[in-house]
Amino acid sequence: MKKNIEKKRKRLFIIAFLLTCSVVSVAQTDIDAIMMEKNAFCVGPMYSYSSWKNYWEGTLKRENLNLGRVSTQMYGVMGNYGVTRKLNALFSVPYIKTKASAGTMSGLDGIQDLSLFLKWRPVQKKIGSGRLSLFAIGGLSFPMSNYVADFLPLSIGLRSKTASARLMADYQKGNLFATLSGTYVFRDNIKIDRTSYYTTEMHYTNEVEMPNAMNWNFRAGFRNHRLIAEAVANNWTTLGGFDITRNNMPFPSNKMNGTTVGVNIKYVIPSLPELSIVTGGNTTVAGRNMGQSTMVYGSFFYVLDFSPKAKTAAKKK
Repeated sequence: MKKNIEKKRKRLFIIAFLLTCSVVSVAQTDIDAIMMEKNAFCVGPMYSYSSWKNYWEGTLKRENLNLGRVSTQMYGVMGNYGVTRKLNALFSVPYIKTKASAGTMSGLDGIQDLSLFLKWRPVQKKIGSGRLSLFAIGGLSFPMSNYVADFLPLSIGLRSKTASARLMADYQKGNLFATLSGTYVFRDNIKIDRTSYYTTEMHYTNEVEMPNAMNWNFRAGFRNHRLIAEAVANNWTTLGGFDITRNNMPFPSNKMNGTTVGVNIKYVIPSLPELSIVTGGNTTVAGRNMGQSTMVYGSFFYVLDFSPKAKTAAKKK
């Protein structure tokens, strides 16, 4: 009887984490080519919902009826401040809530990681009939709460401190554009609530070595001062790690790879140009040790002007 219960518990844990820390594609983020003007502060709430039933155990695609549909909701706030026209500072903080529609495992919820970025545009020049912009982006993230990382697939994050370096190129001709970026993510080791664990060998410690990762992002579409409509392709590749073995538990240092495609739309309200609405979605088309998720998201952002001329105009009123 105990052996059967243990087997069921292992099968419940079988699916790897859904990359709930992956970036939601909205306007004025660290991964697009939009810059805020000097002294302008863009801020707003974000919401996303993602879910999956099928997953990849290594490269084998399958499902687990003991879990049913695994869903993740994200409630967050994001801001972007224009330090200069060429340098922006960004932050985001998400609150994550997970749930499984079947079985006995309870979902988790809590504040995940604070992310901080600096986005610099050192080059912007006319080439042919279009404009080329080059960017360098650096980022840091760290946990905002002591959440559990070793409870996959219902953990709200991996609780690893990270540092990232991104290079990005954007070319716009008229209202058409294309943006390509590549990011290297350094991940710090984490500690879990057990004194030993097995990966491809036995480890008698509670410290887990987390592999670094690479991210590629390509987006193209229509962009002007009022509307952005773009198609987005994103690839996340873990540089190391190991596959979930057959019918076994996932682990934070698994190799988690995923490729998603989707769309993103931003619309600026004509009667209130400080306010913009963002919506979109994506779906996973290829993966390894992760769920085949579909995500939808929405947000709105308001731009506040902290420039001296704005303050002077306010005083005159």
